[in-house]
Amino acid sequence: MAHSAEMQRTRYPLAAYNFLVKVAETSMSFTEVSGIAVNYDHVTYRHGLSFQEGEQIQTLYFDKFVPITCKRGTILGKNPLFLHDWLKQRDLRSMEISLCDEKGAPVISWKIAAAVPVSLKAPAFSAATNEAAIDTVDLQVRGVSVVKI
Repeated sequence: MAHSAEMQRTRYPLAAYNFLVKVAETSMSFTEVSGIAVNYDHVTYRHGLSFQEGEQIQTLYFDKFVPITCKRGTILGKNPLFLHDWLKQRDLRSMEISLCDEKGAPVISWKIAAAVPVSLKAPAFSAATNEAAIDTVDLQVRGVSVVKI
């Protein structure tokens, strides 16, 4: 028996290939975004009675920069030099990565308060293949939060 579309929407995982990326107010197309994370530092504390009571752990939130990687096919769209210009300007910009449903509507988003590119890698050139040319941009980001839409 097939499940209803609403049941599938609420109980089945969303496809990871359907996502949208905005840098400030500019929508961009990427083939892959990886490394989005929120990390908590932790301290493990042992005292004289730890052998009976066990260790204690304290987690600390320190909003430090973490690396993410974005890959996209080299295209001559609206602004092909956007990433290169941003790398040269070295300014912090907000980002939003949204996971979309089957209709293309965002359902959950990862909002990034500050992002700055630290490297831009050109595609590998090879006359022996017919693969797409993929640019890679490495970013340092902080202020990651998850928002259900």
